[in-house]
Amino acid sequence: MRLIIDTGTDSYEQAIAAVQAAYGLRPDVPAGWRDAPAAEPRPGPEDLGDDDLGEGWTDRLLFQMIASLMPGARAVLRRIVEMGGTAPYDDAQQYFAEHPTARIPRTKIGGSLTSVKAVQRRLGPAGAGQLLQRDEQARLYRIDRALAEGLQRAFALADCRPNLMRREIDGQRAKPA
Repeated sequence: MRLIIDTGTDSYEQAIAAVQAAYGLRPDVPAGWRDAPAAEPRPGPEDLGDDDLGEGWTDRLLFQMIASLMPGARAVLRRIVEMGGTAPYDDAQQYFAEHPTARIPRTKIGGSLTSVKAVQRRLGPAGAGQLLQRDEQARLYRIDRALAEGLQRAFALADCRPNLMRREIDGQRAKPA
């Protein structure tokens, strides 16, 4: 038997499941433990709420939104959410211009965020205003408070389940796993 695990695309859980399946192990019952407690299921998008947070947005829909974003747009959106839903253009540009792992040149932040509009058109509620609002006069990015809180929950799930996020692999696009 030959088992290949691609550390660039396979999650830790997928690798463990592949090894367990290859050896015929049941992951829910450790060897020699007859009364093993059932493993807790991992949280997933289905565990997020369907309550309307505003204009038809739900926690589950916000998760689908961030899962579909390009990694750069997701990073910028996350930074805006971390700043309470409002971020000056200059602060966002400076943060990513100097970021050690997610560097985005100042001139490309706006371009990175174009996928937010595109994904919203595809997945967002019909007739909803822009999730990410731009105030050109004040030079601010804004997200409504209730939606920013929903995005915080979505990002928390994304941290637990990164295998559900869209990734770029060797310069090629990859869909969510």
